[in-house]
Amino acid sequence: MHLSELSHPNQLHGLSTAELEGIARQIRDRHLEVVSTSGGHLGPGLGVVELTLALYQTLDLDHDKVVWDVGHQAYPHKLVTGRYRTFDSLRQKDGVAGYLKRCESRFDHFGAGHASTSISAALGMALARDQRGQDFKCVAVIGDGALTGGMALEAINHAGHLPRTNLLVVLNDNDMSISPPVGALSTHLNRMRHSKPLQFLTDNVEEAIRSLPLMHGELPSELKNLKESMKRLAVPKLGAVFEELGFTYMGPIDGHNIAEMVRTFEQAHRTGGPVLVHVATTKGKGYAFAEEDQVGYHAQSAFDLATGKAYPSSKPKPPSYSKVFGQTLVKLCEQDPTVVGITAAMATGTGLDLLEKALPKQYFDVGIAEQHAVTMAAGMACEGLKPVVAIYSTFLQRAYDQLIHDVGIQNLPVTFVMDRAGIVGADGPTHQGQYDISYLRAVPNFTVMAPKDEAELQRMLVTSIHHSGPCALRIPRGEGEGVPLAEEGFEPLQIGRGELLTDGDDLLIVAYGSMVYPALATAGLLQERGIRAAVINARFLRPLDEALIAPMAQRIGRVVTMEEGALAGGFGAAVVEALNDLDVLVPVLRIGIPDQLVDHATPDQSKQALGLTPQQMAERIVERFPKAAASARAASAVQPLAV
Repeated sequence: MHLSELSHPNQLHGLSTAELEGIARQIRDRHLEVVSTSGGHLGPGLGVVELTLALYQTLDLDHDKVVWDVGHQAYPHKLVTGRYRTFDSLRQKDGVAGYLKRCESRFDHFGAGHASTSISAALGMALARDQRGQDFKCVAVIGDGALTGGMALEAINHAGHLPRTNLLVVLNDNDMSISPPVGALSTHLNRMRHSKPLQFLTDNVEEAIRSLPLMHGELPSELKNLKESMKRLAVPKLGAVFEELGFTYMGPIDGHNIAEMVRTFEQAHRTGGPVLVHVATTKGKGYAFAEEDQVGYHAQSAFDLATGKAYPSSKPKPPSYSKVFGQTLVKLCEQDPTVVGITAAMATGTGLDLLEKALPKQYFDVGIAEQHAVTMAAGMACEGLKPVVAIYSTFLQRAYDQLIHDVGIQNLPVTFVMDRAGIVGADGPTHQGQYDISYLRAVPNFTVMAPKDEAELQRMLVTSIHHSGPCALRIPRGEGEGVPLAEEGFEPLQIGRGELLTDGDDLLIVAYGSMVYPALATAGLLQERGIRAAVINARFLRPLDEALIAPMAQRIGRVVTMEEGALAGGFGAAVVEALNDLDVLVPVLRIGIPDQLVDHATPDQSKQALGLTPQQMAERIVERFPKAAASARAASAVQPLAV
C-alpha cells in the first residue's frame, strides 16, 4: 500500500509488519520532503513513525481517542489520517496546521501547542466515557520532556487513584524535549533505559538467540515474553514510580520495533485500569543529521536534504532580539555574579544557551515547568539574587498565578523577558504572544515595558535588573531593526518615561514596543497627505507616561494607539483609561489585534490580514479622523505663494 492511499487510519488494520515498515519509510520521506522545503518541526515526528503505526493498528479510530501531547510530534498522525496530499501546505496560510486542531480533522481529538496537557485531556475523555456508559479506548502519547510538567504529574496522580478507569498512557522516551530534559524523573528514566543489564539483554542475549541454528533470525513468541520478564527482573526499579502511583507499567520497549509495540499495546488494551507503556525512541530517527543534532533539528527552516544545512540568506540580517538579549545578559552576569538566568526548557529559543556556555553556574533550566520557574526565581530574589526569567509570552500564561501570588504581591525584584511577544507566524493560535500586555496590566507592583528596537532592549534589561521590584519586558520574534548596539556601559532608562520621536499638530500616535517603527512609517505616509502626526514611543505600559501623553492629547485632540497585542485590556485600553481618569476626553482609535484568534501564516500575512501594515493603518486613520485630513487640505490651500 502507498501512503497516498491512506485516508483512514483503520486501513492499517491487518497489514503485516513488513508492510507497516514500508509505510514508515514513506512517512519519513514525505516528512523530510515537506519540512526541508517549507520548514517545520522535524525531529519529534521522525521519532514516532513506528510508534504511530503500531498504536493505530491496535485501535479503532472511528471510536477510540488518541491525544498527542504538544502536537508537533504528530506529523505521522496527520499523514495517515487523510492529509498526505495537502501536507506540502504545512504551517502555511490556509494549509495544514503544525499542531493538532479539532476543526481540521475528526481524528484530531484534542489540540495543544503547550506541553503536558495530554494525560489530563485523555483522562477527562475516559471519565466522560464511563459517565455516559460508552465503550472506547482513550490514549495519551506524552514525551519524557513533557512529563516534567507539573500538570502531567497531577494527571498521573489522579488517574492512578481511579483503578476502574481504563486509560493508556504511552511514554515516548527519547531523552529529549526541545533541549535535553532536566530533573530527577528524567535522570531516572535515562539511567534505566541505558542500564547495563537492560542493554545486555536487549542487544547481546537477543542477538545470540536469533543467531542460533533453526532460528532463521527470528525470535519465537515464548522467548520474546521471556525476554520481557528478564528485562523486568534485571532492572527491578524500572516503573516502580508509576506502579506505586497506581499504574500498570509495561516496558521499556523498542520504539522502532513495530511488532514488539503491537504486541505490547494489545496487551495494554486487555489490561484494566490505568496503564503506562514506556517506549524508547530516537528523536530524528532515519535522518542522520537530525539524530546527531537533536536540538538543532527539533525544528528547522527550509534546508538542503543532502547536506542538512539551512539555505543561506540572500542578504545579511540584523541579530535577533533573542540573541541580543542573550549576549547582553551574559555581559551583565559577568559584571554581577548575583544576576542569574532561568529558562523553562527553551534555552536556544530565548538566547539563554549563550549564558549556559559562558557562565553555567549562573544558568538554570527547570524543564517544562513554568510555574516552578517563576516561584523559584521569587525564592532566589528573597535571598539577594537578581533572577532573569526568559520564557515565551505564550508559555508565561501558564504561570499567571505565580506572577501575582509569588512575585507581584511580595514585590520581589525578578525580571521577566517575554520572547516571541506579538504575532509569531506559522505555529498558530497556541503560540501567538498576543495576551501578555493584557494579563500583566493588572499584576500588582510590576513595571511593564517594551523596547522599540534592540538597543532599547539592552537599556531596558539593565533598567529591570537594577530595579527594586518586579519587571517584565516583551520582545518580538525575529531580527531587530539593525540599530547600533552598546558593547558595555548600558544606560538605564527612567522608569515610566516615554519619548517624543516626532511632533505634529493634526494627530497624536502613541505606539508601544514593536509597533513604534511601523508608527513612524505610518506618520510618514500621513505626512504625504499633509497630516502632521506626533509620534510617542511609550516605552512603558506600567507606569504609563501620563505627563507626556495627556497634555499632547489635550492639545491635538485626536489620538491613535498602536500595539502588537490583543486590544481587549491592552495598551490602547490603558491609554483610554488614563485619559478618561485625567478628564482628557478626546477621540481615540485603538489599533492592534481584535478579539479573534490569529491562525498559522507568516507574520507578514497575519499583519496584512489584521490591518497592521503602515499603509492599512494610514487608511484607517484617515477614515476615522476625516477632519484631520480636511484641516490638512485646508492648511495647504491657504499657504502663501513663494515670492
